[in-house]
Parts: sequence; structure tokens; C-alpha cells
Amino acid sequence: MASVDMDMLMKLGISAILGLVIGLERELKRKPVGLKTSLVISIVSCLLTIVSIESAYMFPGDEDVNITMDPLRLAAQIVSGIGFLGAGVILRRGNDSISGLTTAALIWGAAGIGIAVGAGFYIEAIAGVGLLIISVELIPFLMGLIGPRQLREKEIMLQLNIKEKNDIAEVIEKIKEEKLSIKNIRIRDLEGGDHFIQLLITVNFKRSTTDVYYAVSKIEGIQSVEIGKL
Repeated sequence: MASVDMDMLMKLGISAILGLVIGLERELKRKPVGLKTSLVISIVSCLLTIVSIESAYMFPGDEDVNITMDPLRLAAQIVSGIGFLGAGVILRRGNDSISGLTTAALIWGAAGIGIAVGAGFYIEAIAGVGLLIISVELIPFLMGLIGPRQLREKEIMLQLNIKEKNDIAEVIEKIKEEKLSIKNIRIRDLEGGDHFIQLLITVNFKRSTTDVYYAVSKIEGIQSVEIGKL
């Protein structure tokens, strides 16, 4: 009995450590799902997997009744049930930007790590966490250095206020001259005759947001500038 208990405690401990690694990565980036959430997901997923496996062999039945259970029945429900947490961190910003997908995927990943540990796949779970961290940290950094041009760019949202309608086309051309690629344009008339311009632009990831602000704000015809990184 003691050896079984120690095995269960070891599984819970390993899942807690691996969940801690995933949680720290999100916590350091100030994401909605951080340390505590990842720990809870990983530990409880591991616990439910242990319960699912152990309970399958606790009721072997007798001569009259033959009870058969799927050892991973509860674990299968974890994978689908964790989806509501992932959906809660996915946000839509404006019409063209969605954030939180990586965090939602890591929530699902933390549950998978807990299930793997609970089922006894320790090495596989440790390797999985290692590959997850490499995938979300190292690979994007390398792609930003040596990858295609699209992977070395970041998106910035520009919101401009322009007084004269005839200045809009000229302002957009001057923005392009500042090596700012425009992906999307929205124009809306405001009360009083002003015009609101919303631009989704891409720039090299090394270029700072403040540098873009200084470059745009000096363009004639623009009354005010609001800028934000997506």
C-alpha cells in the first residue's frame, strides 16, 4: 500500500513540477493564464488519470457480474473538458486581430502533460514540456533572425485623425515612404468634418514602436496619432 501511495505522490509531484515550468513561461509574459492555473490543470489532470486507471481494476467483478472499465475514460474527458478554459483566454481585438491562442494551446498542453504523467509516461512528459518551451520561446526567436521576411515583422495599429479629406491619400503615401507596410485601412467620418483613419501596418521587429510614432507624427496633415502594438 505504501509503495502504491508513493508512486501516486511521485506522479503528482512530477506533474506539479512540469506544470510549474509551463506556468512560469506564461507568468513571465504576463499572460492571463499563469503559474497557479497551470499548476492546477496539470496536477488535477494527473490525479484524475490516476483515479481513472486505478478504479478500472478495483472492481474486477465475480462469477455472476463481469465489470469492465476503460482505464483512461476520465482522461479522455479531460482533453475535451479543458476546452472551456482555453476558450476563456481567446480574445478578439478589432476586426483583424485575435490573441490568446498560444495561451489556450498551452492550457491544453498542461492537461496533456498531467495525463501523460498520471499514466506513467514520465520521460515522454518531460520531453513534451521541453519541446513546448522550445516551440514558444526559442523557435520564434530563431525565425525572427533567419526566417522569411514575414516572420521578421510585427504588426502595429495606427489610429490617425485628419482634418482635410484631400490629405488622406497623401498621408498614406508618406506613411509608406517611412518603410511601413499597410495591411488594412479603415476610414470613418467624424462629427465636425474630421476623418478617423485606422491602419494595420507591419514593420521590422527590431524597429521600436516609439520610432514609428515619431516617424508618423511628423507627417503634415495629421492632427493626432494613437499607436499600439498588437
